[in-house]
Amino acid sequence: MKEKVLILGLSKSGISAAIAANKRGADVYITEGKEPKEEYKSKIEELKELGIHIETGGHTDSFIEGSSFAITSPGIPPKSEIFQKLRERNIPIISEIEYAYKNTNTPFIVITGTNGKTTTTALVSHILSKNFSAPVCGNIGVPPTSLIDEKHDFLVCEVSSFQAEMTEKFKAKIACWTNFTPDHIDWHGGLENYFKAKAKLFLGSQTPEYAVLNAQDSRLAEFAKECKNVVMFDDDKDCYIKDGAIYYQGEEIITLADCPLIGHHNYQNVMCGIAITKLLGMKNEDIREQIMSFTPPEHRLEKVREMDGITFYNDSKATNPEASIVAIDSFNDVDVALILGGRDKNTDLTEMCKSINKHIHTVLLIGEATQRFEENLIKNGFSNIIKETSMENAIDKAISLKPDVILLSPACASFDMFKSYEHRGDVFKEYVLSK
Repeated sequence: MKEKVLILGLSKSGISAAIAANKRGADVYITEGKEPKEEYKSKIEELKELGIHIETGGHTDSFIEGSSFAITSPGIPPKSEIFQKLRERNIPIISEIEYAYKNTNTPFIVITGTNGKTTTTALVSHILSKNFSAPVCGNIGVPPTSLIDEKHDFLVCEVSSFQAEMTEKFKAKIACWTNFTPDHIDWHGGLENYFKAKAKLFLGSQTPEYAVLNAQDSRLAEFAKECKNVVMFDDDKDCYIKDGAIYYQGEEIITLADCPLIGHHNYQNVMCGIAITKLLGMKNEDIREQIMSFTPPEHRLEKVREMDGITFYNDSKATNPEASIVAIDSFNDVDVALILGGRDKNTDLTEMCKSINKHIHTVLLIGEATQRFEENLIKNGFSNIIKETSMENAIDKAISLKPDVILLSPACASFDMFKSYEHRGDVFKEYVLSK
């Protein structure tokens, strides 16, 4: 009798997991609570031709009953009705990442963290590509189950807290935790649950061969005491900055001037990349060459253009205040006009206001968060605030001020005015480049 595998969510990762399970002889059922997106309608027919069963617009008992286990999409919260139904029936729930791990012998290099994980994942893959086949996967947009039937040396996997939450037996070769700041609190039901979700990747039966952790993050520096085979970055021993260069255990790897990324948070991403690839035996000169040829991912303190003495940066991926702080803190002794705002996550703004006071000359506010952000800025002693009704108006006004830098780093979600942070960043770039 065929094993029955239930897939939760008609998403990119769900579809990939369904195809992988189908290839392995399982009887696959996909259950989707909403009506399918237009882009997936043709895919549904292809999946049905493979013998995969699909329901949309709700979760029926007939689809759930008799499942050996369920593979969940990252966006489905643990408190959801479908999770409750599965737990009542004692049906195990795992992440798509864990299913991939169980069905391949290719070692995983894992990158997690509140901020910086996409840049670090892309950089690690790029450095390794000099000597290895090591594609990116996971939360970066490529389901690992889509790669498990190919031959690779490593899978460089970005893992979100949602994905980590649903792993039990996943074991990385190297796991890196870039930083820890408050985010996704509602989804996890509290800050400690958010921390524990990520910590699972480093402890107990999931303990990796090596743990790479941020020495400058006080929570992670303390957590390092619980981990095995730890390599710290941004410390004074393993991987650190000295005299304008990054060193690994006493050997200079690259000067900061040769890094294609700016800001200390990005130097930390580079240090992560160096630590991981050194642990995998790469030569210093190869690592340096690969870092220098790296093109950073879009929307992450991305330099868009220089025009009439103004440099434009797109940091639309900064969807929380902590992410914006690292961008804001990257600029010293220059006149910066900051475009801020969007859909408010109602997180504390005190630290961001402090950074704005130190580094920003003018703030231009857009979106639903305008009033609360303005109140908090004024309360914290910053008053050079301009309110605009659109991204285009904010850019035009910022240009008229003739600053050295115009920085989009919203500290908010995008959904009040845009489809996604990518859409928001694209609108910023297209308008800037049209000037």
